[in-house]
Amino acid sequence: MSVNAQAKQFLKKSRPTRQARTRQMALVAATVVLLGSIILYLGAQKQFGPLQYAQLILDGLRGGTIYALIALGFVTVFNVTGIINFAQGGFVMLGAMLAVTIHNGLALAGWPAGPRLAVAILAAVAATTLIGVLVERLTIYPARNAEPLTLIIITVGVYIVMQGVALIVWGTDAYSLPAFTTLAMQDKTIRLGTLIVKAQSFWIWGVTGVTMAVLYAFFERTMWGRALRACSVNRTAARLMGIRPDRMSALAFALAAAMGAIGGVVLAPATRPAYDMGLTLGLKGFVAAIMGGLLNPPAAVVGGILLGVIENVGAGVTRAGIKDIFAFIILIWVLLFRPQGLFGRQQTVEKV
Repeated sequence: MSVNAQAKQFLKKSRPTRQARTRQMALVAATVVLLGSIILYLGAQKQFGPLQYAQLILDGLRGGTIYALIALGFVTVFNVTGIINFAQGGFVMLGAMLAVTIHNGLALAGWPAGPRLAVAILAAVAATTLIGVLVERLTIYPARNAEPLTLIIITVGVYIVMQGVALIVWGTDAYSLPAFTTLAMQDKTIRLGTLIVKAQSFWIWGVTGVTMAVLYAFFERTMWGRALRACSVNRTAARLMGIRPDRMSALAFALAAAMGAIGGVVLAPATRPAYDMGLTLGLKGFVAAIMGGLLNPPAAVVGGILLGVIENVGAGVTRAGIKDIFAFIILIWVLLFRPQGLFGRQQTVEKV
């Protein structure tokens, strides 16, 4: 076959893909324009101006960064094991509730406020990380040869058990953790011109940024991180190189649990943590991961931030009581029209 014939054949094969990609981009653009028009129309009914939208976006960034942390946990586990860990929201809840319990416990009674809070946070993250490893060893590892759907159902069961135990231990009461800035229940309010920001928001953004930087350095500069990346790219080749995917699975769950716990701890002073807080947060983290394609950590971070902003602006121009609806509308839209995520391409995932 001549070179020209090969080129023509290649162009014939690539043309439908290019056309499909163009249609998808046009669909995304049309959706953005339609969504923006609806938001502006509804905002005009409430006489919203640029300052009101800026306040809504700023508040949405706070929740979006938490969703990004949770989404990173989903992506880390999925890349290594090929399963979706619906117990991720339970790690968020455990981080917050354990921090409250340790902080209020008798063991730290009499300690200065700062060290007491710091020890409670570190102990809560460490305990949740250990629980993440135990979850993998006791539930996922014994069923490692099962179908992916079976493993996903196991993670759902694990979350239900976590929530049930939390209900027994902590009851239905909502708890509180001191703000990181004031070390008291009352947080400091900061004014940026006409915008109002709670000081805890800066802690959420800062801790999330540091966590992501540490995670990046871990994956890029450590042997364990490179082993995890190798398993996510090609588990068969990684196994041939002497890397044990079962150990990497435990490490992935440890990282996911730690990220969930950190998210729960920094969010606790800004909310009222309770035994059932993990369900909604976990599902929204899952939506953020889906928006990013479920395989791309940076895209999952962007997805989390976008989700936080969209749902907060949407609730602002409509009603606060329907805030949670927007995340699932986005999930349905992405699964229907962009199942590979907003920033991804179709890929296949190999199971351990």
